[in-house]
Amino acid sequence: MKKIFLLSFLLAAAFTANAADGMRPIITAVPSLTVNADARAGGMGEVGAATSPDANSQYWNPSKYVFSESSAGFVINYTPWMKKIVDDINLLYAAGYWKFGEMQSVSASLRFFSMGDITVTDEMGNDQGSTSPYELSVDVAYARKLSEKWAAAVALRYIRVDFGSVETLYPGNAFAADIAASYRMPLQLWGQQGSLSFGLNLSNIGTKISYDDGNTNYYLPANFRLGTSFECPINEYNKITLSVDANKLMVPSTTYKTKQDEYGNVTIDMTGKQADESVIGAIFKSFSDAPTKEEFQEVSWALGLEYSYNNQFFVRTGYFYEHPDKGNRNFWTFGAGFKLNMLAIDASYSLASQTNPLDQTLRFSLMFDIDGIRDLFNN
Repeated sequence: MKKIFLLSFLLAAAFTANAADGMRPIITAVPSLTVNADARAGGMGEVGAATSPDANSQYWNPSKYVFSESSAGFVINYTPWMKKIVDDINLLYAAGYWKFGEMQSVSASLRFFSMGDITVTDEMGNDQGSTSPYELSVDVAYARKLSEKWAAAVALRYIRVDFGSVETLYPGNAFAADIAASYRMPLQLWGQQGSLSFGLNLSNIGTKISYDDGNTNYYLPANFRLGTSFECPINEYNKITLSVDANKLMVPSTTYKTKQDEYGNVTIDMTGKQADESVIGAIFKSFSDAPTKEEFQEVSWALGLEYSYNNQFFVRTGYFYEHPDKGNRNFWTFGAGFKLNMLAIDASYSLASQTNPLDQTLRFSLMFDIDGIRDLFNN
């Protein structure tokens, strides 16, 4: 029988290596759906639920699009992922939106997560060639203003995981939906325009996914994201934005049991990955299937700060915190951006401990404003 190292559970493998020391992260399938490709948010500690709208809002909260000043735009993002561990894993993410009228918008995105080249071996360790697995998702969303300050959106997503030429693994397919809402209130501060915003996104609520022709099913990373953002003008040209996000996976907690053989070798048995509950049942169960203290530990926090000059030059920083027993992804982020009428360029950098796979992660975003492009050609 051929076997393969499943990169879809690469983070799970890293986490469970320390489970004997108390680490109890929640494991899901298709973890790339939770990987942020947005360089602006990447420089602000991974916040985005309530920040000002841009072309990358599809990932964070598609209901923000209807508050956009531009009628249309699109973005291309590139992330060389986990460079400290491997050098051939990349995330490509493209998104775009179109507002029609002042009340509605449609948007779409494409996500392609390449897992690089992986060697396939048989049970004896003999080389059976290589394969190039990937995770792919495509989605569309519709957003509408409910009032001058409130908006809501729904997104539909198709997900595919393909491990290539591996006889014992089948391509996995799934469908999911997002439900999002936004509240954006303009503020007059010191004679300048600011704002206070709130955002909510329930993402990746969908079918289960299987890699063995339906014999075993796994949960998608259904996620609860809640955030707030405060844009505070200093004067006519300078502005500071402070944002906070909270995230919790709406997936039953994973149970870990350690076993030790006669030679002292410790193995870890994980239960809870197999999707025994219905999707809706699992969502409700995820808020009460662990002790209260542990439920709070399953919430990760993101804090971001952005300084802008004349809405053209941007400097950003932030911090992401995840409890040590739930993954221990704790890192600082830094970023910068430049914006013209038709084009915006953003870059970000993550700095974590040397044992963290997110250490030295780079992200790049190239964003286009359709109104700016149209004005350029009309002048």
